[in-house]
Amino acid sequence: MKDLIDKINRIMTLNEDAFNEEMNDIRAVFEEFINLLDAGKIRAAEKNDGVWRVNEWVKKGILMGFRLGKFTEMSEGAFTFFDKNTYPLKKLTVENRVRIVPGGTTFRKGSFIASGVVVMPPSYINVGAYIDSGTMLDSHTLIGSCAQVGKNCHISAGTQIGGVLEPVQALPVIIEDNVLVGGLCGIFEGVRIGQNAILGSGTIITSSTPVYDIVNETVIKTDENGILIIPENAVVVQGSRQIKTQYAKESSLNIYTPVIVKYRDEKSDKKASLEDILRLI
Repeated sequence: MKDLIDKINRIMTLNEDAFNEEMNDIRAVFEEFINLLDAGKIRAAEKNDGVWRVNEWVKKGILMGFRLGKFTEMSEGAFTFFDKNTYPLKKLTVENRVRIVPGGTTFRKGSFIASGVVVMPPSYINVGAYIDSGTMLDSHTLIGSCAQVGKNCHISAGTQIGGVLEPVQALPVIIEDNVLVGGLCGIFEGVRIGQNAILGSGTIITSSTPVYDIVNETVIKTDENGILIIPENAVVVQGSRQIKTQYAKESSLNIYTPVIVKYRDEKSDKKASLEDILRLI
């Protein structure tokens, strides 16, 4: 793996002339890289010793693919599209044990979808994304480039999970294991959702949005790495806070903010467990 990492790091420093001169060798490097990424053997971010770290070289490899690719028609069957030829549709078979309901779902090559994942139509998973086993993606879900979604999650209808491809050192959006995300949620800008958390429908979380924890009477903001972390077992809903300027007071204005109203208990766990039946292949 070190040899591949070194090759990608070197390639991404080449100027345009040198890149074009080495095109054939670079293509071979990219094929090795994209096949490993597509199989989930490498990933844009991973958890080691309890700490999530970004693999910058993987993001560089994805960017290398865009640099290498040629814009061309890549239509398949009923799907008409035009893209870089380095990123065709991902190929799955029944042996992958991923249940895909018909109706317009598309995966880009270089995304990883583990066995036991269920995808309702239409949904889209971009290159570099990682969807672990037992997770359900409901209708109209979008998983952005390099986003990481853990085991046994339920991402409800209309939810968007933003990806973070650039800058390469930025941690992408991470959804840890057993998270339940309600409908029409949005999670962006490198936010990390701790395991077993629940996001109520319509909750929007970005790294620049403070989250008010009324249980612990504290405000959660980005850490020293610019990551906003929702604690494990937190139950987050839409909320608002008063704007304290004189004009805002006179106009009765408030601003949106996510609020942690409780932490998961036996009752919320029982409700969430009803989702298990939906994941059966």
